[in-house]
Amino acid sequence: MTVFFIGAGPGDPELITVKGQRLVRGCPVILYAGSLVPAAVLDGHSSEQVVNTAELDLDQIVDLLKAAHDKGQDVARVHSGDPSLYGAIGEQIRRLRELNIPYEIVPGVTATAACAATLGCELTLPNISQTLILTRFASKTTMPEGEQLADLARHRATMAIHLGVRHLARIVDELRPHYGGDCPIAVVYRASWPDEEKIVGTLDDIVGKVQTTSIERTALILVGRVLAADGFTESTLYAKGA
Repeated sequence: MTVFFIGAGPGDPELITVKGQRLVRGCPVILYAGSLVPAAVLDGHSSEQVVNTAELDLDQIVDLLKAAHDKGQDVARVHSGDPSLYGAIGEQIRRLRELNIPYEIVPGVTATAACAATLGCELTLPNISQTLILTRFASKTTMPEGEQLADLARHRATMAIHLGVRHLARIVDELRPHYGGDCPIAVVYRASWPDEEKIVGTLDDIVGKVQTTSIERTALILVGRVLAADGFTESTLYAKGA
C-alpha cells in the first residue's frame, strides 16, 4: 500500500490536480483535513473509510495509517494547498519511515498562487522582483536564526506571509523600513473559496483597512512592488528575434 499526501489546492474543488482527484476517488481510505479542505473535494469517492482528521492528534492519525497499511489499503491523505508548505507532513513522514510504510507526495496549487490569481498579477516582474519569499509570522512556532521578517525584508523581494494576519500591525512595522510606506500590500482571506475577500492597500494604510473587516485568520499577506507595477521591462521570452 501507499500513503498519498495529496494537495487539495487552496479551496476551489476544481483546483485539485487530475492525479490528486483520481487518487481521492480511488483510494479505499481517505483521511482529510476537514477544517481547510472543502467536502466537495471528496465528491465521487468510493472509499470504505473517510475520516476528518481536524480533531485528531498525530498519534491517532498514524494509528489510522498503520491500520490501513496492515490491511494493504492505499490512503489518500488530503491536505490543503500544497502539502509540502506548512502542511505538517514532515512529522507524519518521519513516523511512516519508522514503520516502513511507503508514501508519495502529490503536489497541489498553493494559496500564494491562488492569491496572485485573484489579484490578477504576476509575482515576478523584470527589474521589479525576480524573487518570491514564502514565509510565516513567528508566533507559536519560532523562526530559525536569519529568518526573521526584518532579515527577509532586506531583500525587498515579493513576499508571501502565512499565518500572520492577527499580527498585521507588527508585520507592517517590520516591513516598512525596507519596503517603504507606499509599498503595495494585499490581505487575501480564503482565496478561491466562495467567501473569498481581498483587501488591497499600502503598508501605510493596510492595517486600518483590515480593521474594518472581520478577517482574523485563514488569510495570506502578499507584499511587494509587483502588486501595482506598470513600469517594468518586458521579458525576453516573447521579444522579437529572441
